[in-house]
Amino acid sequence: MVQHPQPTRRLTVGQAIVEFMQAQHVERDGVTSPFFGGAFGIFGHGNVAGLGQALLQYQDEFPYYQGRNEQGMVHIATGFAKMKNRLGALAVSTSIGPGATNMVTGAGTATVNHIPVLLFPSDAFATRSTGAVLQQQEHPYAMDVTANDSFRAVSRYFDRISRPEQLASALLEAMRVLTSPADTGAVTIAVPQDVQAEAYDFPEALFSRRVWHVARNRPDRAAIQRAAELIKSARNAVVIAGGGVVYSDATEELVRFAESTGIGVGVTQAGKAGMPWDHALALGALGSSGSAYANGIANDADVVIGIGTRYTDFTTASNTMFTNPDVAFVNINVAEVDAFKESGIPLVGDARETLAELRAALDGFRLDAEVVAANERAAADWRTEVDRIVEVQESATLSQAEMLGLLNASAHTEDVVINAAGSMPGDLHRLWRAGTPKGYDIEYGNSCMGYEVAGGVGAQLAAPDRRVHVLVGDGSYLMMSQEIMTAVQEHLQMTIVIVDNFGYGSIAALSETLGSQTFGTRFNERGEALRHDGRRLEVDFVQNAASYGAEVFSADTADTFRSALDQARAHDGTSVVYVRVDAQGRFGGSGAWWDVPVAEVSTLDSTRDARATYEEHKREQRLYLTQSAPRVRELEHS
Repeated sequence: MVQHPQPTRRLTVGQAIVEFMQAQHVERDGVTSPFFGGAFGIFGHGNVAGLGQALLQYQDEFPYYQGRNEQGMVHIATGFAKMKNRLGALAVSTSIGPGATNMVTGAGTATVNHIPVLLFPSDAFATRSTGAVLQQQEHPYAMDVTANDSFRAVSRYFDRISRPEQLASALLEAMRVLTSPADTGAVTIAVPQDVQAEAYDFPEALFSRRVWHVARNRPDRAAIQRAAELIKSARNAVVIAGGGVVYSDATEELVRFAESTGIGVGVTQAGKAGMPWDHALALGALGSSGSAYANGIANDADVVIGIGTRYTDFTTASNTMFTNPDVAFVNINVAEVDAFKESGIPLVGDARETLAELRAALDGFRLDAEVVAANERAAADWRTEVDRIVEVQESATLSQAEMLGLLNASAHTEDVVINAAGSMPGDLHRLWRAGTPKGYDIEYGNSCMGYEVAGGVGAQLAAPDRRVHVLVGDGSYLMMSQEIMTAVQEHLQMTIVIVDNFGYGSIAALSETLGSQTFGTRFNERGEALRHDGRRLEVDFVQNAASYGAEVFSADTADTFRSALDQARAHDGTSVVYVRVDAQGRFGGSGAWWDVPVAEVSTLDSTRDARATYEEHKREQRLYLTQSAPRVRELEHS
């Protein structure tokens, strides 16, 4: 038999990577689009002549972006992919050593949130011909271990290319993970600096247009029937809408499900915009950062329907949320690991399609009229409470809630709000009224300080026709603000709001409740007693932000804040609004708990008192170990 040789193209590994990325497309629901929106890179000796050269060579066909910090570049890629609904991604290239390991935090943030990012950290010489190189970690027990092995713990897929022949299979595996609804996250391919520049005859087929079809998998039919029987037995049920609702475009189907069953819908941080905020059955935020209204419904529920949620400690109030002794769970999720949580009936499949099939199997089931009325009353009461909380009072300084209310009122329907760790995520979870499902991006999976500005840059790159509002506290700003320069460089019309509450406000509040007296949370000089209780350290955030090239506006009242927001929107470019808020201005809590251990013994009265409160809450914790399936069988035999 005559064998016909495959056509090949001689390229360096770096060039092959870029050509491959250009050829990748993704399709869902009949819509096809390029998967990669370009690459970010900071160059050093590890990648300047490899991937750096390739990005130069193809810069007219494949966009290159310049970042200021390697971690920031990954956060940008995460914000981009979130806004693309995980149907698009960016690649990030760094040099060897510290440039590479700076990405580890960003990789962890992407993986925790199930967001696709493609990382190319450079690595030590594969040939070892030079001996140890600059920035290489040497290990006496293994010469094949490098600093890049630290990515294994925070990546959904990790590989190291030591020969050009390995590249094709690695790239295809990378795309499998990046386009998977269940397994996506950070994909890390470490490429030694010599291999990046090495030429090889790659198969031409590797660079042909390739379409990755994102499936909408359906759950097991028998599981649907078991779930339907359990839900039909419910007296009080609640839906927890997580990020899976947003990523599967299931908002409309969720509304149909709620309206047909009368079940109220509480939302997690990731699922916040998955239910229209003004719907009659929208209970609002649920969990430790939620509202007492949604949490009250969840406390009494005998059936909990989790949709695209990971049941983290904030959602379950550290396993104290669901207090009904007979509570059982139905879990809709594309990932088995989440679908089986809380010993629930697992419906492993796409949220939109699964909800539709479950609604059909319920065959017109609806909660009793008085229960539906209670759900609608709780939803309406919470909307009224939000109005009260954000109403501007006549005080010297705006509260954080008032500031958020003013920003929300000025935002347009298609606008986007970005935030991460600190006190604002909890306030946003309760108070923000998102205009669209993609209008709310709060990074609370990894709760990563420093995500805000960079994540906002990524979101604005992904959706240049929408106005992005970044909210960043002074503590986070001091950790990572430099991507403002990237926004200016790319002529992004976005608004960054610096909210100054004089330190790590969120941890200060938590510290007080745990008996640690706000220790180490305020920005003060070391005083006479050699403690940080001296003069407050004043940072000129206005001049700092302006030094990056942004247009900066300041505000200290409701009127000046409104005016600053209007001026920022009108500015042709990146704008920053600086506002001080009352560090003590807080509103009522969620009525739910969060398990943060308190010292068991102490000489401090504050700690001893906090420990007593902690032990009271610990007694309320429970693990949900009883399978829901046996309860269904009991119902069938009764």
